[in-house]
Amino acid sequence: MRPARAIIDLQALRHNYRLARDTTGAKALAVIKADAYGHGAVQVAQALEAEANGFAVACIEEALELRAAGIRAPVLLLEGFFEADELDLIVEHDFWCVVHSLWQLEAIEKARLHKPLTVWLKLDSGMHRVGLHPQDVQAAYQRLESSGKVAKIVLMSHFARADELDCPSSAEQVAVFEAARQGMSAEISLRNSPAVMGWPDVPSDWVRPGIMLYGATPFDRPQAVADQLQPVMTLESKVICVRDLPAGEAVGYGATFITERASRVGVVAMGYADGYPREAPTGTPVLIDGQPSQLLGRVSMDMLCVDLSHLPNAGLGSRVELWGKHVLASDLATRAGTIPYRIFCNLRRVPRVYQGA
Repeated sequence: MRPARAIIDLQALRHNYRLARDTTGAKALAVIKADAYGHGAVQVAQALEAEANGFAVACIEEALELRAAGIRAPVLLLEGFFEADELDLIVEHDFWCVVHSLWQLEAIEKARLHKPLTVWLKLDSGMHRVGLHPQDVQAAYQRLESSGKVAKIVLMSHFARADELDCPSSAEQVAVFEAARQGMSAEISLRNSPAVMGWPDVPSDWVRPGIMLYGATPFDRPQAVADQLQPVMTLESKVICVRDLPAGEAVGYGATFITERASRVGVVAMGYADGYPREAPTGTPVLIDGQPSQLLGRVSMDMLCVDLSHLPNAGLGSRVELWGKHVLASDLATRAGTIPYRIFCNLRRVPRVYQGA
């Protein structure tokens, strides 16, 4: 059997959730959209359900998967509903629902619901993706309250640049949000992962940790809370072939790496079809039998090459950590010109093995 696998440390996951909750003192929705950022939404929800205040997913399909697996905790639909007829399912399964557009508000007003909804009313405070215009929020809030269709309203917004710790944008968004919600007594939710860790003065009754749950930092520098995160996923495989090459030999597609001296090269069962970034260059760190080494040449669909020259005891069958506890996904992402969110979400074909249940 092919040795590539992703080991998911559920104890580390719980540690990271508790860190988000305890750092803020707020209620925390664990964001498990996109199959829990590649970690397995059902398994992550099962691991957190006993202590999480609820979960957040992108859409109703993701939420229904959780209910089918027996998850009964609150589940927030971050994109709300796409068609008015989804409201029946939302009520049936007791989902919480973001309302970010006036057409969604109108659909709720027109709907015949046998039970009132929990609505998270989203304000566009400056990201300009989805959310009501600040001038429309007061009227929308009043319409929802008077509709008879809503049991509870939480006011929310989303930061565009909270991962930039020196940027004034987040403070500006808070100011827009605070001005728009004057006179409304609803609970609020502003803080995503970077705001949980890097913006302690931002008010939030509910926080929405996402990337930090999985142990990756969104910042480009050390940060006190981010430094306490524990990586959850370890992507590993094994050396399946060893080549002894003289100086001057090319390795891999495109001859992007040429040996400068006699070299031992290990071929690893891992490639971009598994989600390892093709953009990772020669020199990208890997760990081989617990010892640091590096990538050599271009990543192929199913294989990549690593340097064994300085590791005389490494060879056929040696364990290779591609990212995890020692090779951080955030560091790999920087090398590959991407972000850890994408590193995790691109995982595919590789079986997941869960530990620490």
